Amino acid sequence: MIAITGATGQLGRLVIQSLLKSIPAAQIVAAVRSPEKAQDLASLGVQVRKADYGQPDTLDTAFQGVDKLLLISSSEVGQRTAQHKAVIDAAKRAQVQLLAYTSVLRANSSLLGLAAEHVETEALLRASGLPVVLLRNGWYTENYTASVPAALAHGAVLGSAGNGRIASAARADYAEAAAVVLATDGHAGRVYELAGDSAYTLADLAAEIARQSGKTVVYKDLPEADYQAALVQVGLPAGFAALLADSDAAAAKGALFDDGHQLSQLIGRATAPLATTVAAALKG
Repeated sequence: MIAITGATGQLGRLVIQSLLKSIPAAQIVAAVRSPEKAQDLASLGVQVRKADYGQPDTLDTAFQGVDKLLLISSSEVGQRTAQHKAVIDAAKRAQVQLLAYTSVLRANSSLLGLAAEHVETEALLRASGLPVVLLRNGWYTENYTASVPAALAHGAVLGSAGNGRIASAARADYAEAAAVVLATDGHAGRVYELAGDSAYTLADLAAEIARQSGKTVVYKDLPEADYQAALVQVGLPAGFAALLADSDAAAAKGALFDDGHQLSQLIGRATAPLATTVAAALKG
């Protein structure tokens, strides 16, 4: 029995889709805060169980009979360590045989501000005594291609990553890697540094959008504070804008670059190139 937390999120749904290629639906548990949002998964035969980080008893019920558990890191920055601890504690009570966790690329040395809670979670996992595998995910290419409509509207990609090279991969690539780890043996104790096969700068991203759209799109590099202000101006919450600007500034110093190719080795194929994800974004 394999359980996925946050199963109605973008990554969680893709993990389940990938698992369904080799695992019977009845052996997959979608552990979600709002079961009513997972009816599409239930219709496929996946077990949908309520799992609220703030209600430990729901976690005990959700993890009953579970052998392998994927803890997809919470999206609630600032609350993640406590939420992850609740999952880890419940996994111990359920005597889970493998806990996989989606951390961040080179968490222990990362310049990213968002790495702090991942480091804290990794420490909790080490202390838990559970068999653990760390999936240290790099950046999702979709983090950048989500801004394609704005780039087309204004003729520019904004950022503060300078000439930093970004080895991102499509969200589906990371999902497939998680599914491989859950569906096969021999991963306990491993730390996977996962990133795309090829790297690009944000100027390369702007050029690719321009090439495929036939419109003029350039990259405008801004100081971190100015980029953060621009993100707030277009409607992003201040905290999220600060996180994105910090990530860009760290990317300028190499925080999102990796050339180890562990992701493509794990999934047995090349990761999706930037052009493919840009094309998907342009199609809407």
